[in-house]
Amino acid sequence: MPRHIPQKTSILLEPHQVILKPLVTEKGMHRSTRNNAYAFEINRLATKHDVKRAIEELFEVKVLKVHTQNRKGKPRRTKMRLGYTQDWKKAVVTLDAEHRIELF
Repeated sequence: MPRHIPQKTSILLEPHQVILKPLVTEKGMHRSTRNNAYAFEINRLATKHDVKRAIEELFEVKVLKVHTQNRKGKPRRTKMRLGYTQDWKKAVVTLDAEHRIELF
């Protein structure tokens, strides 16, 4: 059975365009200390390969795994108007045991 080959897109994102911001939460801090995994908000067009390349270039670490999630916006209400926050994409990056990211 042929393996899935990711399609090339015409957009090539630079590392600083892929990673939007780190997600510093209680769950994220727990992951970083126990599993050496870090969470980031990423560009919605970025693939797992883009995220791995960006993290390795920006933080000079060795990435083992990348898990991505597409997160739906939450409903929000202001007076009589009902709207939604923007959809966003999240990546959880697992690093090699000898590497750490110190900004957390």
